[in-house]
Amino acid sequence: MDTTAPEDSEKAPPMAPLSSLREPPTTKRGARTRAALVQAARKVFERDGYLDTRLADITKEAGCAAGSFYTYFANKEEVLAAVLLEAQEDMLHPGMGRVQDTDDPYAVLEASNRAYLQAYKRNAKLMALLEQVAQVDREFRKFRRRRTDAFIGRNARGIADLQERGVADREVDPMMASRALSGMVSVMAYNAFVLGERQEEGAPVDFEKLLVTVTRLWANALRLPGHR
Repeated sequence: MDTTAPEDSEKAPPMAPLSSLREPPTTKRGARTRAALVQAARKVFERDGYLDTRLADITKEAGCAAGSFYTYFANKEEVLAAVLLEAQEDMLHPGMGRVQDTDDPYAVLEASNRAYLQAYKRNAKLMALLEQVAQVDREFRKFRRRRTDAFIGRNARGIADLQERGVADREVDPMMASRALSGMVSVMAYNAFVLGERQEEGAPVDFEKLLVTVTRLWANALRLPGHR
């Protein structure tokens, strides 16, 4: 979820900063082994949760010797960080279809929201895991805040661009608008894909209805032409 909790005064377990992850291996074999460990770790974390995951389970799933793990990661926290960084890359760059600056702003907005929501759905179990771990570990709480800032900053730049082109309300502050609108989409995605929020009739939240709703609210908030 892209909302962040304030820092507290409790001491978190000591852990190396997530930014201090070792450099990726330079050999093809090393890269394959590391990738297999990250993929296996994701599967085990999603299946067993963070607290119940054992390094032995990860290496068994990856099909490699237990000692190989420490060639690439120091501990369980580091391999979780690697898993989360891959998920963040997927969500920041979800491979949406190419759109042009001259395209209808509403169509661009809808395409962007679709790509984000699809990526969030793909990574929903990891988003739940990040929320869980961030509550008890200061380093992962910082990671979550940096993740949030990355999304907010990207969307703020998009809003500013629309304002410069004269197609978005110039009276709103791009950063504040981004915080409000990005947070709305993130919370709705978290509720739908992590918490399994239901519609009134008891069915899961309809993806297209969710997409149309958040896109319309974005467009209305920015006063895009033809969608006010």
